[in-house]
Amino acid sequence: MAPQREWLEHDFYKDLGVASDASAEEIKKAYRKLARELHPDANPGDPEAEERFKRVSEAHSVLSDPEKRKEYDETRAMFAGGRFRGGNGFPGGFGGGGTTYTTGGADFDLGDLFGGTGGSGGIGDLFEGLFNRGGGTQRTSTASRPRRGKDLETETTLSFKDAALGTTVPLRVTSPSPCTTCHGSGAKPGTSPRVCPRCNGSGFVSRNQGAFGFSEPCQDCQGTGSRIDDPCTDCSGTGVKVRARTINVRIPAGVEDGQRIRLAGQGEAGRRGAPSGDLYVVVHVTPHKYFTRSGNDLRVTLPVRFSELVLGATVSVPTLDGSVGVRIPPHTTDGRTLRVRGRGVPKRSGGAGDLLVTLKVAVPDKLDEAALEAMRAYDKAERESGFDPRADWGR
Repeated sequence: MAPQREWLEHDFYKDLGVASDASAEEIKKAYRKLARELHPDANPGDPEAEERFKRVSEAHSVLSDPEKRKEYDETRAMFAGGRFRGGNGFPGGFGGGGTTYTTGGADFDLGDLFGGTGGSGGIGDLFEGLFNRGGGTQRTSTASRPRRGKDLETETTLSFKDAALGTTVPLRVTSPSPCTTCHGSGAKPGTSPRVCPRCNGSGFVSRNQGAFGFSEPCQDCQGTGSRIDDPCTDCSGTGVKVRARTINVRIPAGVEDGQRIRLAGQGEAGRRGAPSGDLYVVVHVTPHKYFTRSGNDLRVTLPVRFSELVLGATVSVPTLDGSVGVRIPPHTTDGRTLRVRGRGVPKRSGGAGDLLVTLKVAVPDKLDEAALEAMRAYDKAERESGFDPRADWGR
């Protein structure tokens, strides 16, 4: 387990404005509302809104993942179980910089363990490097190693036809990306980070105390293993900057409402050359005026005249990419469904589903006298033939 130090310094539930027992849907709803309000495109030139946007995005990335959320809750519960004095940030006073934890009548300084106010990687680094059995072997800090970027999530809305047949849509994404000025190094152009001379690039330094050897994050490089003497002015030495970018996303044919599409490597930029996270696109599909879907089959209800059912006819039926002629056999009953093969939604394996056409008699609002006279003649002939649609009904 390697939770980040920020998990102890920030209350992600508070950042999203939800209770600690909030459901996944409540967390998702709160994030979407805040993301719209704080988005940099909606607050140009507002650094405070941009910082809150990053905090909200980070909170959502942890709390929306059941495993990460469980790990986050357990980490905070573990440290909240003691009494903290001094410092700031974590409830009860944790935040580094000389914070003292009291347990069993003994005090120890968490600031020392985390490498002072700068800190380093996560709590996993602390327990991994706390007892250095060799007394002289140094371990590499998690913060000094490349770290994969976080996964991101966005949404898009498609028409029924585009979702069924597939399309390409441009998505505008605002997220932490590699700084274009320093190309992610964090150093001013023309310069490079140098190996920290104190820890020789390991991110940890060792010291002996009695019979034990302790490893702790290097305070000179904050556990990163490198020093930047002349930071990039555009990203303040982080190597990452929030910026907007446009991605052309190919939506495959047959995508359904609520489906998530994964775009590998299009998420948040990785640290120190690590791979970027993934981008997940949640697709919303607007209903069609005539069509509905049943898997890869399309369903449509077609209005027909009574005479077309009795005498038979060939009628034109719309599809997603044109129209097709459908033959109605004579003496077809109202409500019957006809199947037109291969005119439904394309399948990933090839081919397409079917078009299911349900026939429904349309009754005219009014008829002229000639049509009414013909209808009376038909009614008389039908009765004289002995046809009774309710002969066996209701018995």
